[in-house]
Amino acid sequence: MAIDEAITLKKLEVFLAFMTHNNMARVSESLGQSTVSVHRALHSLEEALRCPLFKRAGRQLIPLPAAYSFVEYAQRACEECEEGVRKVREAAGFNATRLKIGALYSLTLRCIPQLLIGLKSRRPDLDIDLTLGSNRELLQQLADGRLDAIVIGLHGPNDNQALAAVPLFHDEVLLAAPLHSPYAGRRQVDLRDFRAEKFVALNAGFATAQDFDRCFERAGFLPRIVMRAPDIFSLINLVSGGVGYSLLPGRVGEFSPRLTLVPLEATYAARQVITLLLPKSRERDPKLLALAAECRMVGRRNRTMPA
Repeated sequence: MAIDEAITLKKLEVFLAFMTHNNMARVSESLGQSTVSVHRALHSLEEALRCPLFKRAGRQLIPLPAAYSFVEYAQRACEECEEGVRKVREAAGFNATRLKIGALYSLTLRCIPQLLIGLKSRRPDLDIDLTLGSNRELLQQLADGRLDAIVIGLHGPNDNQALAAVPLFHDEVLLAAPLHSPYAGRRQVDLRDFRAEKFVALNAGFATAQDFDRCFERAGFLPRIVMRAPDIFSLINLVSGGVGYSLLPGRVGEFSPRLTLVPLEATYAARQVITLLLPKSRERDPKLLALAAECRMVGRRNRTMPA
């Protein structure tokens, strides 16, 4: 037997409320509905069941045996639906107390610790898992649902319609050189002066690796890359050790006292927008709302400062 489409959970809730209070005015008050709406819902439920539930005594409704018989099943239906919604939201990560965040290695000095401390003050109940990786890796894990949100570097506004974005700050890409380099201390450098120099670079997939390629494309030549590194820390050590020059964002300057960063001439300038990305389908998740709010706070404090 097919269930009549007029039998809805909302009508079952009205029915159960009436069977509890047995008073139209109290039901109206408890549900925040008018007495007319309550009466209409009960009458519509009777019609959909094709069975009377109440007898009328003036303006009063008196439950019939059928109504008392139906209470158990209506209660079970509402409870099962409520439990199903809870389970589904939990499976989707909405009700869980664990938040999985992805971030770039280069954000672990100030930005991410600052962000996580603020988030924990907002939501002390949260357990946070932090995954570090490249732009490419983190975006894939976000798309696969293995991460709830990521903080990465973009080269402009977010163009992924499935993701919501919260910008935190901008960061300039600079020439990275060891302290003893003849270029250290200059106000600006022209990349065309580096045709004969050795360079080290990040593996593909990092935002900084993309910036490296774009800057040299503007300079009109391919740099002599003697080594590639799997992460920003290894790259900083290679530059500090004199293996070669590189192009790095300003936020990494404090990672090594043996590293100096020199601005590029405007012709080759590149900028990263450090941005929180999260699925639009989960924008109302309380955990992600708290994370986005904290990112906006960090953004206001660090709008033009490396972090």
